[in-house]
Amino acid sequence: MEKAHIALEHLVPRQLKEHGLKKSQLRFRPESIQFLIRYYTREAGVRSLERRLAAICRKAARVIVSGKRKSLSVTERLIKEWLGKTDFQIRSGRKKEDQIGAATGLAYTIFGGDTLSIEVSLAQGKGKLILTGQLGDVMKESAQAALSYIRSHADELKIDPNFYEKMDIHIHVPEGATPKDGPSAGITMATAMISALTKRPVRKEVGMTGEITLRGRVLPIGGLKEKSLSAHRAGLRTIIIPKDNERDLDDIPDSVRQDLTFIPVAQLEEVIEHALRDGRK
Repeated sequence: MEKAHIALEHLVPRQLKEHGLKKSQLRFRPESIQFLIRYYTREAGVRSLERRLAAICRKAARVIVSGKRKSLSVTERLIKEWLGKTDFQIRSGRKKEDQIGAATGLAYTIFGGDTLSIEVSLAQGKGKLILTGQLGDVMKESAQAALSYIRSHADELKIDPNFYEKMDIHIHVPEGATPKDGPSAGITMATAMISALTKRPVRKEVGMTGEITLRGRVLPIGGLKEKSLSAHRAGLRTIIIPKDNERDLDDIPDSVRQDLTFIPVAQLEEVIEHALRDGRK
């Protein structure tokens, strides 16, 4: 949101002036600026964003000088036509249906918030925990903590207490070319594993973020505002967050808060209650 504000208040006026254009001749919509940031200029600063804005202004100036158009409005369609294919994949974090062993997490990267799909599959084996998808050490530790919690609470979760002696658990985070790390995927990995082991589907409209301890406590995370914006863009409707992050809800724009239901939790049992369907799919 800050980058969009900088673009509209400072970068766009500067580029319009440099290309001899008036505001009435080339209009940038806020949603188009967000589209540009999201899919063409994921960077910490604004240099790349300004270069993209300059490219749009150059093309608009040619069109207007040629007399083909007197004015233009920058839309997503126009951006794709003039700038070509997006640099970053356009994808929805929302699943089309409830799925067993697949949960949606919310991540914070140098580019802002993003959704994170976590998949779990089970196979006959001897208790190996397999992790793939370029996961960092902290994320691997979160997976281990989640597994330890499940083993110690197998009875109440209605899971065979000896499951770890009979099967291997494979946790995969797609988009393997992108390195991922941090503790905030802890409850997402735990949810996906419990779903796979109990055959209870994960609700498709739910996203979540939170660190997990060995005893199932859900600890606070950073970047809630950015993660909420990414959830909103992805079409999610319910967000499970650590209870200690309730104080950060005021930082989220009203338009986003109104469309999302936030569920603060303190323990993993609460996550399971809200994230999983009661019965088999």
